[in-house]
Amino acid sequence: MTETGHDPAEIKKSKRSRMWRINLYFFAVFTLFAALIVKLGLVQIVNGEEYERQASKTEAKIASYPAPRGKMYDRNGRVVVDNQSVPAITYTVMTSTKTKEKISTARKLAKLIDIDTSFLKERDLKDYWLAAHPKKAEALLSSNEKKLESAKTYALQVDRVPAEEIKALKKDKQELETAAIFRRFSGGYAYEPQIVKAMDPKTAAKDDAQLLDEKTSKQLPARDLTYEEVSRVSEHLEELPGVDVIMDWTRKYPYETTLHSIFGGVTTPEQGLLKERQDFYLTRGYARNDRVGKSYLEYQYEEYLNPKKAKVQYTENRSGEVVSQETVDEGRRGYDLQLTFDIELQKKVEKIIEEELNKFRGSNYMLDRAFVVMMDPNNGDVLSMAGKRIVDGKITDYAIGTFTTQYEMGSAVKGATVLAGYQSGMPHGQHYLDTKLHFAGGVETGSYTGNSIGWTDEVRALEKSSNVYMFHVAMYIAGVKYKPYGALPADQEDLNKMRNYYSQFGLGVKTGIDLPQESAGMQTTPDAVGGLILNEAIGQYDTYTPLQLAQYISAIANGGYRVQPRVVKSIRQPETEKLGPVVEERSANVLNKINNSNSDIEIVKRGLKRVTQTGTAAGAFGSLDVSGKTGTAETKYYGTNRSWWGTPTYNITFAGYYPSENPQVAFSVVVPSIDDKTKMNKNIAAKIVNAYVDLQKKYSKD
Repeated sequence: MTETGHDPAEIKKSKRSRMWRINLYFFAVFTLFAALIVKLGLVQIVNGEEYERQASKTEAKIASYPAPRGKMYDRNGRVVVDNQSVPAITYTVMTSTKTKEKISTARKLAKLIDIDTSFLKERDLKDYWLAAHPKKAEALLSSNEKKLESAKTYALQVDRVPAEEIKALKKDKQELETAAIFRRFSGGYAYEPQIVKAMDPKTAAKDDAQLLDEKTSKQLPARDLTYEEVSRVSEHLEELPGVDVIMDWTRKYPYETTLHSIFGGVTTPEQGLLKERQDFYLTRGYARNDRVGKSYLEYQYEEYLNPKKAKVQYTENRSGEVVSQETVDEGRRGYDLQLTFDIELQKKVEKIIEEELNKFRGSNYMLDRAFVVMMDPNNGDVLSMAGKRIVDGKITDYAIGTFTTQYEMGSAVKGATVLAGYQSGMPHGQHYLDTKLHFAGGVETGSYTGNSIGWTDEVRALEKSSNVYMFHVAMYIAGVKYKPYGALPADQEDLNKMRNYYSQFGLGVKTGIDLPQESAGMQTTPDAVGGLILNEAIGQYDTYTPLQLAQYISAIANGGYRVQPRVVKSIRQPETEKLGPVVEERSANVLNKINNSNSDIEIVKRGLKRVTQTGTAAGAFGSLDVSGKTGTAETKYYGTNRSWWGTPTYNITFAGYYPSENPQVAFSVVVPSIDDKTKMNKNIAAKIVNAYVDLQKKYSKD
């Protein structure tokens, strides 16, 4: 042993062990570095391009911008519903846009434009306050509540927004306008442009100096976008990320209110898709703020009128920043509709109705409306569909009333009654004695004139409007013989039988017109029928629409075919200034043939011609060869003034066609709630036929 007491062999052994561990450590380090070098080589050489591609990866987003809806033309190629370009301010939110950035932009924009705030609801104000004050919003929650799902925490925050904060917000005009703009900003998804404010067509036709109150000469409030606002916003677009000024569109009506109710309306961007059809539209690629037809023609033909929107592609990097944008589709307006209406005839008919309403309203305090339908009896083209109603002393458009409201039509339906009798087996030339009839219970009834016509056949019965003859036809159909002072044992089955006959002509059933919300008229189920079948036979029980009356008389005029009325003639490709090529032709559609022979119909036609020659409308049409039937129905008032509801009154009507041979036009006139001695129904009928004839002469010269 050494002096230190350590064994040399042990010392040598310890050194060798230490050197072995050091070598092992260096080997491990060398191996790791070698592996790292190999990995770096693989990354740089083998997968370098892939990683570089991932690092510079971008994503394309498509934004759709408004395009105009299809136009509407009348049958002669006149534009009746057009589009007008108007400036609009839009906002498009990007994927990377933060709420605080939207708030900031909204505040800046609020200083540049005035914005209507009346649409804001309490919930909108709460949403804005929570977005504008995130720290205060967070303080509304406890530490445990913050751990809940975001939807639940937000619901709690909405409930807890201090009332005094909302009250203060309502008093601050600038902040309130910011809230309104923020609400518009938040109306859709990313890359779904939202219209913040658009110019009204009337404003677009003027400059700002003209937007003055005529009485005070003060600047009008800018509820709609002004050129001054367009200029201000355009100058500050770089400070307003997501905001843009574009050319939008709005509906324009060259003939003003003419047929306005039939054309229907379109939703605003704020209203967007109709709630009841939202899923239907969304599955077809609509955005939630898209404008869609909300009534009548705009609604019925939405799939054609809806435009193909312009598309802009935005390219984002991995951070959500837009690096480029490109228009990938210019879009196009919707398909155009060629309507069956003659807009010049429509204007004349509306003027005639207005003149007659003004003429008779003074002596008929319940008179508040009148209707006219004119159609081609051979193909169902509706040439004019006019209705006027007096509301608060003013005459307003009520064309939709021609197919959505119903009335007792009186004797105008007697042509159908005679033809129903033939279908039931009544022979031609059947005579009945027109004199007062007496039934059990002291019930007495007769013809409208109050005088007995005497023995009469069906032709004279139509000419003189014999109620008693029609009563006998009804009893014939029911298989009941008249017994003076006896009961009339008719039941529901007999009433239904008569209704089935009338339905062949379109009375009591929908006409099938290509417009929504059509009424089928009204049929009730009485506790006891009895003499009600007599009222049914003379048009004083069931109610029908003016359009049904026109379809019924058309079926007689064309030889027995019930033709479906139509207001759209064809669908057209959009062209700049004219009707484009046909995309789809809406062909005439015969719904059914009435169960009468040609000889049946010819006899009734003779009677209808005699009406205007020597009958109840003698002299009304002058030299014009018109056939038709007058009608008067005892009824009660159910118009716009509820205080008069239930007051006894009369409906006067006329259903006819021109000319008597090879008719070109069939028509109905319905004037509810008027004195039965007036001639307003015949006046209107004569004037509208004259207007039609005059226009045909004019067209033949052009």
